[in-house]
Amino acid sequence: MSDPLARIADALDRINPPPPPAADPAGHPAYVWREGALVAARAFAPLPLDLLTGIEAQKAALLENSRRLAAGHAAHDALLWGSRGAGKSALVKACVGSLCEEGADIALIEVAGDALHGLPRLFDLIATVPRAFILFLDDLGFAEESEAPRLLRSLLEGGAEARPDNARLYVTANRRHIVSRDLKEQDSPINPRDVIDDRLALADRFGLSLGFHVCDQATYVAMVTRYAERFRLGTIDEKDAIAWATQRGSRSGRVAWQYVVELAGRRGMRV
Repeated sequence: MSDPLARIADALDRINPPPPPAADPAGHPAYVWREGALVAARAFAPLPLDLLTGIEAQKAALLENSRRLAAGHAAHDALLWGSRGAGKSALVKACVGSLCEEGADIALIEVAGDALHGLPRLFDLIATVPRAFILFLDDLGFAEESEAPRLLRSLLEGGAEARPDNARLYVTANRRHIVSRDLKEQDSPINPRDVIDDRLALADRFGLSLGFHVCDQATYVAMVTRYAERFRLGTIDEKDAIAWATQRGSRSGRVAWQYVVELAGRRGMRV
């Protein structure tokens, strides 16, 4: 018969498991900041930069900024904002992948929006590591009562625990100023203008702000064609590709990729 104390200890471990083992911050191209520990990403396979179509100016700007960071030069924190599925997240990952292929010592650290309070600890962990880091906050949004905007603003610039010189924050959001459309504060004593000013003050902390917009039909077809060529799927039926986007009510890089996955599946192939 097993020891009752051992069974109790096992049950407690299942309820409150120990934090994951920390990964070597100099040993992997990508990480996830999880439960106060740096965990190596299981599979970091960003798309090649040349596959991202219709965002040439954004690619050039973010790649150059990231290359400066990797070289130890002055670089900006970046806000990538705009339409869903337009390639914001894919571009961040692709820039890191491209620089790693060039031989640059740079890594991506993905940070969940609800883990902002743990960033000072992460900063301490990576500040003395001799490599560059991009801290990636994807699809950022805030509840109206959240203190997160002020915390992030402090971390970006001017706070006692501002991010170290070898790290920059890359944030994606659907709206340029990260302002909610529904200001609940209008029903409270707080002036709604103050709330908006708070969000604008946060957006202003990003030295690089890149907009991503809904693409036109020709650009969408070009995206599908580029993917099909890369994965050797043969010729595409433009009308079928356009019908796919029409059914989804959107033209974007994400929809183009989904169509290519569908096309590969129809033809018994993989991408």
